[in-house]
Amino acid sequence: HSAPLLACGACEGLKGLAEEQVRICQRQAEAMDSVKHGAELAIEECQHQFHNRRWNCSTLQGLQVFGKAASVSSAGTRESAFIHAISSAGVAFAVTRACSRGELEKCGCDRKIRGVSAEGFQWSGCSDNLSYGIAFSQAFVDNPERSHGVSSSRALMNLHNNEAGRKAILSHMKVECKCHGVSGSCEVRTCWKVMPPFRKVGNVLKEKFEGATEVHPKRVGSRKLLVPKSSRFKPYTAHDLVYLVASPDFCDRDTHSGVFGTSGRQCNRTSHAMDGCELLCCGRGFRTAQAEMVERCSCKFHWCCSVKCKQCHHLVEVHTCR
Repeated sequence: HSAPLLACGACEGLKGLAEEQVRICQRQAEAMDSVKHGAELAIEECQHQFHNRRWNCSTLQGLQVFGKAASVSSAGTRESAFIHAISSAGVAFAVTRACSRGELEKCGCDRKIRGVSAEGFQWSGCSDNLSYGIAFSQAFVDNPERSHGVSSSRALMNLHNNEAGRKAILSHMKVECKCHGVSGSCEVRTCWKVMPPFRKVGNVLKEKFEGATEVHPKRVGSRKLLVPKSSRFKPYTAHDLVYLVASPDFCDRDTHSGVFGTSGRQCNRTSHAMDGCELLCCGRGFRTAQAEMVERCSCKFHWCCSVKCKQCHHLVEVHTCR
């Protein structure tokens, strides 16, 4: 078990958290380890999903994804929608996992899943307590938006995308089973519910990112709602991502908006996709340099039991954007 993230009084020192988040941190100090882990999980996943795009999710560090968050995440673009969704899913995921592992006093396995299922197996074992993780994520991650009063379009957008992130876990829960009986004959099966791997959640949300709906605010009676900007767009669901502002091209550095630009990024000379030098470098061209690669090669298995390899050196061309 990792050492707690926060000593007494450390909650106030967390940069960027809203007041109520600091209070949750003080009340639930033991869960804050999971929040930090969830933030790291989210950023890692974001960087994996976008590693070959102009915007590669590199603006974020740790707990900055919450509270008065990083500038890209507060810009109302579809990138911002993805950041909110993946971070709110990360917290729900990490807190739920800590519950199942017995690391938190306030929660454990989901004991509501009991008895015999419609398919005739016995619910048993430790089902992931996603309802606790989701409730925690709602209280913690949604808080800065709620404290603005939910009248701003940006707050409505962020709350919607936070929820879409949590739904990506909820709608991909799986059932795992174990067989019992004479020599594993499976006369009796006991089963429990588990969350999907976080990579699956990232893949689902990346698809939602690609198909995100541009929306604008509209008054309906006394309420303000976000509706698709064009009547040609299909209505969006609670599982979809929505955004208010078209994205910049992310080509040039703009420190004010937290955009690093693509100068110095490695590109793929032979690709015509987004990771190719033409698109990634935004037409500025690229430099080519030789780099030495060291790989293990001509490996032989020696009885018993070791593998011995040589080291091979070879030159490769590395292309970086101007």
